[in-house]
Amino acid sequence: MRDVEYFAVIAEHGQLQLAAAALGLSQAALSKSLRRLELAMNARLLKRTPKGVELTSVGSALLARVSKLRLSMDDVTREIADLSEGRAGHLRIGSAAGQALELVPAACARLLKEAPQVTVRINVTETTGMLAGLRSGELDVAVALLHGPRHEDMVEEVTHDETWVIYASPNHRLAKRKQLTLTDLSGERWVAPSASSLAVRMLSEEFGNKGLPAPNIAVESTNLPARHQLVASTDLLALGVRRHVATRLPIIELRVKDFVATRRGGVIYRKDAYLSPAARRFVEILKATAKEITKENR
Repeated sequence: MRDVEYFAVIAEHGQLQLAAAALGLSQAALSKSLRRLELAMNARLLKRTPKGVELTSVGSALLARVSKLRLSMDDVTREIADLSEGRAGHLRIGSAAGQALELVPAACARLLKEAPQVTVRINVTETTGMLAGLRSGELDVAVALLHGPRHEDMVEEVTHDETWVIYASPNHRLAKRKQLTLTDLSGERWVAPSASSLAVRMLSEEFGNKGLPAPNIAVESTNLPARHQLVASTDLLALGVRRHVATRLPIIELRVKDFVATRRGGVIYRKDAYLSPAARRFVEILKATAKEITKENR
């Protein structure tokens, strides 16, 4: 693995001299490492050029595998530590903003009560960021809404269903209407996590099906309480999970008869990843907690 790491640094710099300096090694020691790796692979990995070195086809194939090798070694190291030290370890969770408001903290609280020696880090981000974190080994599990095509390198376990609604301030001019349609909402201004977020994609699809222009996103904020505050104090509309609308802030659900949206929530983790005892127990607790929370909010 050390030789493979050295090889990756050589490939990154394109010169043995620069790679040796970056690693704090002599050029002779680095050349010896490279020869040892080529002997083990029974193939040439690099070819010399006037400007430095270039990867051979075998070298390119090996470099493509380096990130997976690193992840595998990290998994092995963590598994050995868990077994030898008898500890549950450090749990790294990725969470969508909505799930981080209630579900993830509730599940973490139960886990920490069972295993107070566990440490936890929660990163709140969008699904694309969570998937990147899982693939790089920076996250163990992610809690998000499951939508779009399935990812072959991931395991997705459904935990609950989420009903999405459109909400506004009670002072909004549409708030007193007993029933609305999407056409009534055309031209209104919206607040959303981002222009590419699931909420905006859902709205755009529904508006497009009715032949309406895409929603006008006036404010983007990944902070859910901030979005609630903006809706409560302005004429902005928002799309969100129904159970999150029940806050102390003055926001209400609009009755839009031609808009019904339900999405499944769940937990995601890398298919070939090592899940620590803490991660496995967190997934179990998360499922139970999700059922309880969704039952209470029906």
